[in-house]
Amino acid sequence: MHHFLGYLFVFVGGGLGAMLRHGVNRLGMAWLGPSLPWSTLFVNVVGGLVMGLFAGWFAYRGEHASQLVRLFLTTGLLGGFTTFSAFTLDAVLLWERRQYMVAGGYVVGSVALAIIGLSAGLAITRTWLG
Repeated sequence: MHHFLGYLFVFVGGGLGAMLRHGVNRLGMAWLGPSLPWSTLFVNVVGGLVMGLFAGWFAYRGEHASQLVRLFLTTGLLGGFTTFSAFTLDAVLLWERRQYMVAGGYVVGSVALAIIGLSAGLAITRTWLG
């Protein structure tokens, strides 16, 4: 039952995070227009900041926070708001462990492979539907 609750907390948190992300995107378009992806930049920076706050709090003061609360806030809420926050946490943890080459490879590889993957998906879709 506890495993099911974990999934449920992630599900609810993810939905709320995605709603927040959508709200930020709409506000960004209304205020700043489509010239640059300002909303995405904002979401990624704020998501990274909040993930750092949560991770630090859990590490130093969160001994009483249940795993369900941690899942809801980090994997759920922030994961729905921006997966970039999880990516940056992973990169910083590698860096703090002094695994500099691994951290650099992870960052460069993640960004490059995500761009390649998206480009491949677009190319496949254009081939099938174009």
